[in-house]
Amino acid sequence: MNLSRRHRLTSHVETGSMNDIMFFLMLFFLIVSTMVNPNVIKLLLPNAKSSKQVMKQPITVSVDAAGAYFVNKKPVQPTELETELTALIGKNNLDTPTVVLRVDVSQNVQKLVDILEIGNRLKIKMVMATQAQQAARK
Repeated sequence: MNLSRRHRLTSHVETGSMNDIMFFLMLFFLIVSTMVNPNVIKLLLPNAKSSKQVMKQPITVSVDAAGAYFVNKKPVQPTELETELTALIGKNNLDTPTVVLRVDVSQNVQKLVDILEIGNRLKIKMVMATQAQQAARK
């Protein structure tokens, strides 16, 4: 008696690639979660009855289109720029002085580099002021 065997079909799902996908998803979410809140410490600060804000006034060095130098809107000779900055830093007792550079677009880069060298000698933090693209179009 020859009984025919029934062939059973078994299904099998390969899960090897699922491990890779899960690993990459976990890695992606870890990286994104650190980018969303980098170095955020949530604090509830105490209240004070008198509120006085301490604002540091940066020193402004400007060079106009004619090549004239100004320190806080006061005209200065280029040779006297270093002494004027030294006097302002000493007068204001600034721990970390900040100088905002405003150089006209028509000036060459050498004037900017000369001012940056003075700031480097005096160990001053220098920031270059720029104009927003939309405001320049108006």
